[in-house]
Amino acid sequence: MEKHTEQELIRLFEDWAGENVEAIHPLPPSGSYREYYRIKSTRHSAIGAYNSDKKENRAFTEFTRHFRSIELNVPELFRENAEEDIYLVEDLGDTTLYAYINQYREGKNYPDRLIDIYKSVIEQLPKFQITAAKNLNYNVCYPRSRFDKRSMMWDLNYFKYYFLKLAKIPFDEEYLEEDFQAFTDYLLRTEIDYFLYRDFQSRNVMLKNGIPYFIDYQGGRHGALQYDLASLLYDSKADMPDEVRKILLDHYITVTSNLIDIKPGEFTQYFYGYVLIRIMQAMGSYGFRGFYEKKEHFLQSIPYALNNLSTLLNTVQLPVKIPTLLNILEKVVNSRRLQSISTDQKTLTVTVNSFSYKRGIPIDVSGHGGGFVFDCRAIHNPGRYEEYKTLTGKDKQVIDFLNKEDDIKQFINHVTNLVDQSVDKYQKRSFTNLMISFGCTGGQHRSVYCAEALAKHLKSKFDIKLVLRHLELEMKQ
Repeated sequence: MEKHTEQELIRLFEDWAGENVEAIHPLPPSGSYREYYRIKSTRHSAIGAYNSDKKENRAFTEFTRHFRSIELNVPELFRENAEEDIYLVEDLGDTTLYAYINQYREGKNYPDRLIDIYKSVIEQLPKFQITAAKNLNYNVCYPRSRFDKRSMMWDLNYFKYYFLKLAKIPFDEEYLEEDFQAFTDYLLRTEIDYFLYRDFQSRNVMLKNGIPYFIDYQGGRHGALQYDLASLLYDSKADMPDEVRKILLDHYITVTSNLIDIKPGEFTQYFYGYVLIRIMQAMGSYGFRGFYEKKEHFLQSIPYALNNLSTLLNTVQLPVKIPTLLNILEKVVNSRRLQSISTDQKTLTVTVNSFSYKRGIPIDVSGHGGGFVFDCRAIHNPGRYEEYKTLTGKDKQVIDFLNKEDDIKQFINHVTNLVDQSVDKYQKRSFTNLMISFGCTGGQHRSVYCAEALAKHLKSKFDIKLVLRHLELEMKQ
């Protein structure tokens, strides 16, 4: 984010809070290009958002006001500056439903406390879809006011070009297009005049004092009830057991039947159709972010999506003829290339960074959090001396300088003992990600040296996938 925008966010916060900002920190990036910051003063905390897409911002702020007016659990909108593309909302904390799942699940099983929290989430969903749909201004929907045939074809083509093509799955484009047409015609036979939240999944549900709150609904539009429920129950990395899905599907039908007349058999039949299009939309996103943009953590969702797709193909028969599409989906499930991604996810990826404290501590984009941050600023700094100023911690002269220092030997020894213990435990527990970061003043000498030393040590001792990045040096290239 540009310094000007950060200053505008600070100004917006101080206007709302009546206090000076004491800290502003970026939050981990999501699947969008929006940027979020936690901003704090002595007595207040809020989330500042920057998004250059004015239409999307308008959808979010209008929906928020409407949802708050009927007492739905969404963040309060404190301030906005439409000209600067920024707004300020209530800070709901850090506990997403996804984080709660990871904290309390028992292996592959969902204990009762998880099922209960999901039931409380599901009890709120019809209030968005049915109650909030009344008097909602659909003119602000972005990019489209309905999840209609065109919207569906956008999602299916997203899947075709960013997943099938990039995963090297062969297909006959003409026959696949015919099946896409037939499939979307089928999905549109059910009622689509409800509010479709669009991205109703575990990372968009916050738990505050055990109560679910909801975020990221700016993509909402007219649509079918089944889509949002499919998004929640087939959320890839939530990895929900199938028997739990059935319990929650029944619970949703029971709760929603108090608001409208639902025929369970017909609802369920269309539900699995919407599960399929949601899975394909998600896989398109994983392909675009992972294969195309090379953001590896998005690829980690592919194995879960493959499992969901395999279960669906083996247990559900849709009342529509789509032979080419089904054949292609079987190829996806059986793809050796995609299965190798699944195998890779069982290998622990250790990311080692060097960084400058001037730019802040690196964000863990894997979404797991945790790990280590080591401060190298107590170590004798070669950057103080003219002959080393243009060099880095990878250059022999700097390495020789630091190798003579007793304090760095002790520092590296303490670091390796701590990290070795975690790597060993993470491998035994089949964890997939660990991030270790070294910071110094400029991110050029001491932190780079330490990151290189740890990476060399870990590679020689453990069977891991190692990612080494020097963030400050990358910015200067």
